[in-house]
Amino acid sequence: METVERVERTEPEPVIALRAATATLGARPVLRGIDLTVHRGEVVALLGANGSGKSTAVRSVIGQVPLTGGSVALFGTELRRFRDWARVGYVPQRTTAAGGVPATVREVVSSGRLSRTKLGWPRRADRAAVDRAIELVGLADRAKDSVSALSGGQHQRVLIARALAAEPELLIMDEPMAGVDLASQGVLATTLREQVANGATVLLVLHELGPLEPLIDRAVVLRDGCVVHDGPPPEAVGQHALPGHDHVHPHAADEPLRTGLLT
Repeated sequence: METVERVERTEPEPVIALRAATATLGARPVLRGIDLTVHRGEVVALLGANGSGKSTAVRSVIGQVPLTGGSVALFGTELRRFRDWARVGYVPQRTTAAGGVPATVREVVSSGRLSRTKLGWPRRADRAAVDRAIELVGLADRAKDSVSALSGGQHQRVLIARALAAEPELLIMDEPMAGVDLASQGVLATTLREQVANGATVLLVLHELGPLEPLIDRAVVLRDGCVVHDGPPPEAVGQHALPGHDHVHPHAADEPLRTGLLT
């Protein structure tokens, strides 16, 4: 009798695995047992109204906010044992590129390469990666300029270039389009599209999908620290802000302020 050999196929370890995660800020529960999985090559948008826990969730993924319960793993390794941070690029929410320290665009972007620089001395490959990152965000002509001379949208481009300089496999971005003029939004969308085409895994905190909508594979919607949707981007969100998201973001002078929320 002929025997049939069965081959069991297992799913690869997710790049991000947040399981039953709880977290508090002060005495206030912010995450209430959320599960969040991001697989290799996916682009996942984390959506939700103010106070829903979006930024806390991504900050817990990189260890900036400790969990009070549950677990988080990166590339199959528990966060407390994870050391290979060169594989992760992080763009924080609404901060200045130099943090008040005088620095040029190149100097700020070069700091993102430190995790891959041997013995602190930049190699040709390091310099090339920095040049490439600056070029990707459309600031090659401003590389020697002080970041203090840049607009808000250009600051955001520098922060993204800093994250890209390490050539990360996972890119985590916290509201990358907030306060960014339309021209910079287009540049950032193009930059992200190229990273995705090259196989990057991306987790984005967004208050509206905007020009990034075509790139999104899945949307995870939080409400009061709980996951209320995990699947295709909700059709109602589209190009608009979610209900209850009342951030006031600065816009360029030539860009009309968009205040309409879904009802």
